[in-house]
Formats: sequence, C-alpha cells, structure tokens
Amino acid sequence: MVKIVNFLLIAGVLQGFGFNLVTVFVKKKYDKVIIFLNLTVLFISLNNLQAVLSEYQFFQNVFLLKNLLIPWYFLIFPMFYSFTTHYLKVQDKVKDFLKPSLIIFTAEIAIRLCFISYEYYENEIYGIHSSLVADYTRIEDVVNLFFGSFLFFNACLLIFRRNHLISYVLSFDDLNWIKWFIRLGGIVILIWVVALGLDLKLCFGTDEETCNQIPYMFLRLSDSMLLYWIGYQGIYKYNVLKDRIVLRSTIAQGEDLIPSPNVQHTSNDPDDFFNDKHENDFNAIKKHIIKNKLYLDPLLSMETVAAELGMSKSYFSKLVNSYSDYNFSDFINSLRVKQAKRFLSDDTFSDYTIVAIGLECGFNSKSTFYSAFKKFTSETPTSYREQF
Repeated sequence: MVKIVNFLLIAGVLQGFGFNLVTVFVKKKYDKVIIFLNLTVLFISLNNLQAVLSEYQFFQNVFLLKNLLIPWYFLIFPMFYSFTTHYLKVQDKVKDFLKPSLIIFTAEIAIRLCFISYEYYENEIYGIHSSLVADYTRIEDVVNLFFGSFLFFNACLLIFRRNHLISYVLSFDDLNWIKWFIRLGGIVILIWVVALGLDLKLCFGTDEETCNQIPYMFLRLSDSMLLYWIGYQGIYKYNVLKDRIVLRSTIAQGEDLIPSPNVQHTSNDPDDFFNDKHENDFNAIKKHIIKNKLYLDPLLSMETVAAELGMSKSYFSKLVNSYSDYNFSDFINSLRVKQAKRFLSDDTFSDYTIVAIGLECGFNSKSTFYSAFKKFTSETPTSYREQF
C-alpha cells in the first residue's frame, strides 16, 4: 500500500511540474491570478517530492539534508488565498497575508537550521542521541496547521459570506466549482488534524521520522489530488472569466444586435389573429428585447418581459408564437445565436473561448449553447468559427 501511495505521489509530482511548464510556455501573458495558481501547484509538487525522497531515504547519509525538511506545504495556503482574492478581484479590499507568510516560512527554516546544528553538535561531540529536530518538526506542524486553517477560513468567508464584496465576479461566475473545493478542502484539513494528533500522541519525544507516517501519506495524496484539480479548474475558469468581462464590455458598448424591423403579416380573414394592432404589439416586444439586450440574461422569463410590457402571459405567448414562428424560448435563443455568430465570425475574438462566448450571449451552459447553435445553424460553434 505504501508503495502504491508513493507511486501516485510521484505521478502527481510529475503532473504538477508538467502543469507549471505547460502554463509557462503556453500562456503569452501573465497576471497575478495565474502566477499564484502556479505557485500553489508548484509548492504541492515540491512538498510531495520531498516526502517521497525522504521515504526512500535519499539523503540518509547526509545529516543536514536528512533533517532539512523544508515546509513547502506551509506556502500552499497563502498562495491559494492570494489566488482567491485576486480571482475575486477583492485584493484591495481584504488583508494581504503574503508578506507575513513569507516571513514565517523563512523564520521556520532558520530555526530548523539552528536545531539541526545543535543536534549535530550533540551527536558528534557528546554522542547524545536527541529527538530535538523531530519534536520541532511536530511543533512546526501544529503552528502551520493553525495558520493554514486561519487562511482557509478567511477564504471560506469570502466565498460564502461576503457576497457584497464579490458581486462583480458573481455576475460572471457562480463560483460553484470553488465552493466544492472549499468543502472538500475542509475534509482534508480534518484529516490533517487527525494525522497530526496521532503523531503527537504516539511519537512526541522520539526521533523516529517514519513514526505513524501512513496518515500523512494519505493526507498528501488527498490534498495533492484536490489541489491539482483546482489548478486545472482555476486556469480554465479564469480564462473564461477574463473573456466574459471583455465580451460583456464589447456588447455594452456596441450597437444593437440586429435592427428591429417591423414584422408584417397580411391576411384576408377578418377573424385572423394577424392584424395591425397585434403586429405593432409584437414589434414592440421585439424592439424591447433587442434594445435592452434582455436575451443576454440566462434567467430571462416570458412572465418578466410580459409584465414589463403590461401584457398578459397568454397574449404575449400567442404574439411570439404567431409572428416569430418560434416559442418564446426558441425566439430568445435565436437572438443569442445571432449574437454568438457575431463574435465567432470576428477575428478580433479568435482567441476567446467558445464557452465564454456562449455564456456571455445568454446561454447558461456549454451544452445548451452547442445544442441551440446547431439547431439554428445546422453546425457547431467550432465548425462555424473555422470558416472565418
């Protein structure tokens, strides 16, 4: 079992370093969100690499390297917290814990070097076998657990309780992906508490470095899987977020999607629904929806628009069905598809993700966008874009 876990950790380390390399070489422009996300993944990889090397006793014959266990995991929390604040665009509204974190990290390494020097002197000069470094490591873990939990708690508050601070980003991203990460992250911290508690109870005062390491191995495996996942999700979601912000600005500053010509139907039947009054009412509906870009709202409902125009739901529905040849849902989706076709056919937006375009045009998911686009154009957004 230990060998299997170590193998998975090594695979995770390679995946993490691969993630960093791909991000560095693929991204043309960097901002702090991408940097903090990459640093989060990097410190996970370094922590797991160090754990595997220690497990296989690579530095067993070098006293300094054997005991110099750099607390890379400590930096995961401030980097993730910084990623969260910058992703949510609230870095100027909340406290920044990055500098204090770096100071604590540096101080921990300095203190460890002092204890290593003292223990080496005791062993070499007096032959005294000491557990000083091992005990310091456990105390360091307790301090880091409290500090990491503190930062994690602050991230939870931002995501779940301070909607007034993150209202801007919430208009682009419901943050469900990061909310699930927070929930699962809470479970990982509980596993950490249990592992540390067992370690302190069973091993404090001994120099057995491998004492009760199995809970820690599973802890490293679970948190690495979770945090590598947040790395890929973070890159994807952030790219979509950036694209949506620009697209929304473009729509807001641009001209109307399409002109709103008067729809004309003629009929010789005096009892037919098509007459001048109904025709004018439908044209008013169409103009209202297009001028105010209501079709961009994924939660738009027929009841809302009918109420805004002072029409009954049944009358409104019959007007749309009769004059557009669509039901209300398809009528709105047809407008959304027209807006999407503008972006997909414009080379200015060739680097923007198709998902971001679909979401900003009013669709609530990638699948509904693709389904509607194919329904009205008989091709996918991808194949349509390739023509231009």
